[in-house]
Amino acid sequence: QVQLAESGGGSVQPGGSLRLSCVASGTISSIYGMAWYRQGPGGKAREPVAVISSDGGTTYADSVRGRFTISRDNAKNTVSLQMNSLKPEDTAVYYCNADISLPTGTRINNYWGQGTQVTVSS
Repeated sequence: QVQLAESGGGSVQPGGSLRLSCVASGTISSIYGMAWYRQGPGGKAREPVAVISSDGGTTYADSVRGRFTISRDNAKNTVSLQMNSLKPEDTAVYYCNADISLPTGTRINNYWGQGTQVTVSS
């Protein structure tokens, strides 16, 4: 069984910073792409925020480029999201996502964390 567990959410004033972390645990063979998504209040659709490939290549949503930085530690099965210059519109539940293969086969499965709340408000 594979689990993704996020941490680091909370409340911050506009212009502040937060760092989210996510660790993958369980019987894992390989972790491929890892990503952060978010879902804002009021029934907004879940949207990708940042993606990092297994070799470290990154992509960002236009709304966060230059403010957020995604990174990963392959030895620790973790992915992090450093969020700077936060804005009220960044308020959302942030979800960790990863493509992971298990030792028992070659299939790559997609996993989600349970989400962590980030609130940006004065």
